[in-house]
Amino acid sequence: MVNPKTVLQHLDELRALTSDESGAQRVAWSPTWLKARAWFDEKLKGLPVEHHCDAAGNHWITLAGRSEKSLVIGSHLDSVPNGGWLDGSLGVLAGLEVLTELAKKYNGEPPCTVRLVDWADEEGARFGRSLFGSSAFAGSHTIEADRVRTDREGITLETALRDCGIDVNRIGEAGNERKNIAAYLELHIEQGPVLEKLGKPLGVVQGTKGVERWAITFHGQEAHSGSTPMEVRRDALAAAAKLALEIRPIARKHPQSVATMGSVKTFPGIVTAVVGRCEATLDMRDLDAQVLAGMLREAKEASERFAQEERCSVEWAKIWSIEPIPFHPALINLCEEAIMETAGVSEQLPSGPLHDAAEVARLGIPTVMMFVQSLNGLSHNRAEDTRREHIEQAVIALNRLAEKTLTWIQQQ
Repeated sequence: MVNPKTVLQHLDELRALTSDESGAQRVAWSPTWLKARAWFDEKLKGLPVEHHCDAAGNHWITLAGRSEKSLVIGSHLDSVPNGGWLDGSLGVLAGLEVLTELAKKYNGEPPCTVRLVDWADEEGARFGRSLFGSSAFAGSHTIEADRVRTDREGITLETALRDCGIDVNRIGEAGNERKNIAAYLELHIEQGPVLEKLGKPLGVVQGTKGVERWAITFHGQEAHSGSTPMEVRRDALAAAAKLALEIRPIARKHPQSVATMGSVKTFPGIVTAVVGRCEATLDMRDLDAQVLAGMLREAKEASERFAQEERCSVEWAKIWSIEPIPFHPALINLCEEAIMETAGVSEQLPSGPLHDAAEVARLGIPTVMMFVQSLNGLSHNRAEDTRREHIEQAVIALNRLAEKTLTWIQQQ
């Protein structure tokens, strides 16, 4: 039988190894992340598996089966700075326990090949490039744009990759791992409040919301804050502030929409000067592509209106986007069955946060995600938590889903 307490033990070990008083520090391409991966390698000893890292740094563990058709279970070990103990790592370590159980049950040779993948740099915390490894796998990588991304110290992503043995020019070769994949499963904490509010430990993810992520720059005129009359100012921050307030009613028109202006930089950025340039970022998400497009259009129109009111100009530059990704209906049904058999109740809900599953599903690979409840809806900080009994239920449900999916693959 699958042993959920082993997963809890591993999660506690990883937290002790890679966290400090501020939270998890497993930022991709950092020494702590490499330490986490070395620790994980030790857990593979004695298992009848082959494992390697692909050209983008994704770590693949393969339990060969009687059929080359493969079931893949995936998630990520990397975290945001000062992150939580479960985000990403739960899916990897629960997947390891499921793979271990399947190896025992089938004497090292399941009916189909089973693979576990620890995706590289899902968070994009250091360089702002989310889903790095899975996008390379999916062929949606952007090498020329990514190689010059810099962290706060000015180190380029290309340099950081090289330091970890990755050649940015070859990351597209990660697509070689796509061969024979018949289904993909991912377990993750919800990172939101829905399941807790409903009193349900587990849920089925319908799909991931589409994302539009843009850099917005308002251009005004720098001027002395003491001598420039209010009526003649061209204050770029004033225009940006109006937009920051306006995106909230734009998103609230739609029940599942969210919009966030997450960063604002002003220039010259001193107390005695009117802001001449203001750089902001906007992130908008919805499961409906038309709704998402409409929100983006409204935000652009609003920015032009506020720029005109403040006698400024505005420029938009796309940072990144991904379309809404619905998950596979048959696997959604199997996930629902596995959860009901485990917990007796279930819920279907979309995912607002990005996940590697979205990149996999873009390829047409049948995909589904399972959520486990998050306490207080918190994630990406040290307060992130889930009841230990719910984690145990999640491991049992994931194992049941894997078994059901193996049967489904054989029937295709």
